[in-house]
Amino acid sequence: MAPDSAAAHSNLGNLLLDQGQPALAESHYLKALELDSSLAIPHNNLGSIYARTNRPTDAAARYRQAIANDPGYVDAYANLGGVLKDLGQVEEALNMMIRGLEIDPESLLCHNNLLFIQNYLAEQSGEQLLADARRFGEVAARLAKPYTDWPNPPDPARPLRVGLVSGDLGHHPVGFFLEGVLSELTTRAGDRLAFFAYSHRLEEDATSQRLRACCQGWLKTLGLSDEALARRIRDDRIDILIDLAGHTSGNRLAMFAWKPAPVQVSWLGYFATTGVAAMDYFLADPWTLPPEQEPFFTEQVWRLPETRLCFTPPDSQAQVNVLPALARGYVTFGCFNNLSKMNDAVVRLWAQVLQAVPNSRLLLKYRQLADASVRQRTAERFALHGISAQRLVFEGHSSRSDYLAAYHQVDIALDPFPFPGGTTTVEALWMGVPVLTLQGDRFLARQGVGLLMNAGLPEWVAADAQGYVRRASAHASDLPALAALRSRLRQQVLASPIYDAPRFAQHFETALRSIWQLWCQDRVGSHRE
Repeated sequence: MAPDSAAAHSNLGNLLLDQGQPALAESHYLKALELDSSLAIPHNNLGSIYARTNRPTDAAARYRQAIANDPGYVDAYANLGGVLKDLGQVEEALNMMIRGLEIDPESLLCHNNLLFIQNYLAEQSGEQLLADARRFGEVAARLAKPYTDWPNPPDPARPLRVGLVSGDLGHHPVGFFLEGVLSELTTRAGDRLAFFAYSHRLEEDATSQRLRACCQGWLKTLGLSDEALARRIRDDRIDILIDLAGHTSGNRLAMFAWKPAPVQVSWLGYFATTGVAAMDYFLADPWTLPPEQEPFFTEQVWRLPETRLCFTPPDSQAQVNVLPALARGYVTFGCFNNLSKMNDAVVRLWAQVLQAVPNSRLLLKYRQLADASVRQRTAERFALHGISAQRLVFEGHSSRSDYLAAYHQVDIALDPFPFPGGTTTVEALWMGVPVLTLQGDRFLARQGVGLLMNAGLPEWVAADAQGYVRRASAHASDLPALAALRSRLRQQVLASPIYDAPRFAQHFETALRSIWQLWCQDRVGSHRE
């Protein structure tokens, strides 16, 4: 009826994007802009398509044009900040979030992105992070009408209904950490724990299907308001509701402010306080969260006895190979983490490592490196510290099997800071590659400490930057010891707490039962009063 309606093409693009048809959506956005170049939404959404398809530079250009067309378009600032973070321009990314919040102080998207981006910056104080998280919590609380009573009988011994809320219930690190544990809990505690998933995810894959098979209920939450989702969770009579996302992409954290379940817990997918007053507990472990850090959490900290993370062994035939340095004659360091974690301090320290180990190389592998401008900028950053491009190897995205096989090129993995690896660390260990980590002071910065101590590798934890270089040099200079460690490391970590799902499941079930019993005691006590 109106084939030249720019608005219709733009809106059709939105619907197609929501339905998982980005290529078709892109054609309608481009048509909309051909008809009316002053529109902002098509530029913003083209940016989102390009960001998803590993074209961050193109995405940033589209977001900037959206802002130029509509300077008050808050979501475009939030999205631009996200892609600038991916490009390693973290300070500018943070400024975009601040600008967005100046325009709309109640933008949950900007608040979420601000908190997430801050984790990449070493100089952020615990006080500042807590204050910003509380601001998010205050906004979420103002938008919510929290429940104050629930139909859940306060029986400490009855079977529990446990809800899992996440946008990452699939082929994603959260899915990888969750799958083995959930399968084990379903097998060993199926009569005591029933799981219900609330998935804020459009696509489902093989990992999603395996997770779904462990759950008695599975609800897709896309399109549901926080109020509607909270009502559904309460109607499902969930006893303990677990957020697996925190301030990461696709979260439903604001919904937790509605308090749809009597007990609410933050676990797995995030590494700092949520700032949501209605979140009761934060699951940690003895290594990652020292007692002096507890004041920086709005939640009550509950420590699992060994580790807060337990990984599912990869479904891959990739075998551990012989130490590559033995044949090459030089050591190859590697890092497969998000390039955004490689701040200037990390580049400087890794350059010192390369200088301390003659002829060594550094292999960086992440999807951002498919972009030629990112590769060029990364090489220039190392050149400032005297490291030539010939000592750097860049690889972009690959399938998971090829990704794991890429560890065949790596002798020692280097952990970034203050945002160390999680999935990358446990996968490297599984491939026989030890990871050198720098001990930090706050929860996130100690994630590597928790994993390596539980893996039985205390000699791979450095207390400071000098120790990091010293340990890297010492390990690299003893190839026989490095080769021997490589040959036994997979078996060692598979027997450790970070891969032992039955052991972790027992600790996890005990924690859930304990916090439920505390709620029951409080409930019965308050009724007596």
